[in-house]
Amino acid sequence: MSEKITALRQKIDEIDEKILLLLKERIEISKKIGEEKRKRGIPLRDLERENEKYRQIAEKASKLKLDPEEVKKVYREIIDMSVHAQES
Repeated sequence: MSEKITALRQKIDEIDEKILLLLKERIEISKKIGEEKRKRGIPLRDLERENEKYRQIAEKASKLKLDPEEVKKVYREIIDMSVHAQES
């Protein structure tokens, strides 16, 4: 394999590490939000907030020249992970 491809793959590996660390941070915060919601008797799922996040993400994705629908699919998984974390 070429050195250029190897170097580019290394950059992707570094980005993946950052993404995982940010997901871990997001999940930790989501758990805290879940605790607060339970204390206050607030439903864990907030569809209004979720829909607003999807709209914001799609808008930002478009500005970054990313496919908004593909990015929304990724965020659906991230939000599902966050809701699951709130439940635990």
